[in-house]
Amino acid sequence: MAAKHFVKLTANFERNLKEAETFLLDANAAQAFDVLLNELTDTVIPNLERFPGMGRLFFERPTRSVEASNGIDGLKRKLKAIAKDGEIREYVMSRYLLLYARFDSTIYLLSIRHHRQLSFDFQSQWGV
Repeated sequence: MAAKHFVKLTANFERNLKEAETFLLDANAAQAFDVLLNELTDTVIPNLERFPGMGRLFFERPTRSVEASNGIDGLKRKLKAIAKDGEIREYVMSRYLLLYARFDSTIYLLSIRHHRQLSFDFQSQWGV
């Protein structure tokens, strides 16, 4: 049997969870946040502990713009500087996309977004 991996939450992941909670509260779906937490603790984290390579490799995703390509190149350089054998993967959940980094026997949950969450915060950008 393969060794069990350890899953750790990053500060950014915790911020994303708080944002998801706010998003769901604003959408009058507070119970959905409890469902998310249960899915993370009962399914996602145990899956990653046992099968850390189950997510799709993030860098295999096609880039469709110069900006995205430049961002990916920068991210690859940073990842290589941290660990030569590190990788970033995406775990597709029923309503969320989760990004995680894998370094040896440790998995770092990097980011989580609901598929309906905007990637930009227009209110803070333009005071709308």
